[in-house]
Amino acid sequence: MASLRSILYLATVFCCLFEQSFSFNPKQLNLSLSATQWDTAGATWYGSPDGFGSDGGSCGYGDVVSQAPFSSMVTAVGPSLYKSGRECGACYQIKCTKHKSCSGKPVRVVITDSCPGGPCASDAAHFDLSGTSFGAMALPGQGEELRNAGVLEIQFARVACDYSGKTIAFHVDQGSNSNYFAAVIEYEEGDGDLGSVELKDASSTDSEGGEEWRAMQQSWGAVWKLDAGSALHPPLSIKLTSGYSGQTLLAKNVIPNGWQPGATYRSVVNYL
Repeated sequence: MASLRSILYLATVFCCLFEQSFSFNPKQLNLSLSATQWDTAGATWYGSPDGFGSDGGSCGYGDVVSQAPFSSMVTAVGPSLYKSGRECGACYQIKCTKHKSCSGKPVRVVITDSCPGGPCASDAAHFDLSGTSFGAMALPGQGEELRNAGVLEIQFARVACDYSGKTIAFHVDQGSNSNYFAAVIEYEEGDGDLGSVELKDASSTDSEGGEEWRAMQQSWGAVWKLDAGSALHPPLSIKLTSGYSGQTLLAKNVIPNGWQPGATYRSVVNYL
């Protein structure tokens, strides 16, 4: 009997722990652990048939969108998904099934641009894909036929980004100086987007002698800025908080002494 009571007690404890473990907001789930949920969107394409849409578009990534790991598999999106640039860098799987040239197999694309008008604004969700990513939804050898179809109905799902082991990088804006710092933030794996960014220089302490972090503002697209009002003393550390999961990363001393506008500095951290 004692043994039975022990078993029942352990089962009760397990159930309580299980309930506590899973009674949280799904928004806090890391995308790599989330089930794929498909929705419907419209899809068009722009740029050259085998190109990358535009040169970095409104997110500010520049010509890196044509290079690995983006590899031209990029998209502009309508306002409902672009969210004033907050979703720059977010990744989606897309697939088409309603045209004879559709393969039905999902491919992954990255948001690098906005599409503000026409069906991009009127559709509940719309992807204006690069020619490369639009054609990637086709059966082998039928990319041209699919691109000639015009507007497609596709399915899409938010997924984790995978940048083949790259760490988060900071491409310093050309207008940066000792009092003003701005950078394009690139290659956020996993959740792929940023809810907030904070900066700390080597001399930053609060009134109690602790670390003082200053909130950066989203300037445009994937560019975040801090107008410090006084000289910043490198090295600079940057704290990144995911807008999807709330997970925070620290890129400590990522911007070194002697940093230069236009240079790119790579951290040793990422979300996966």
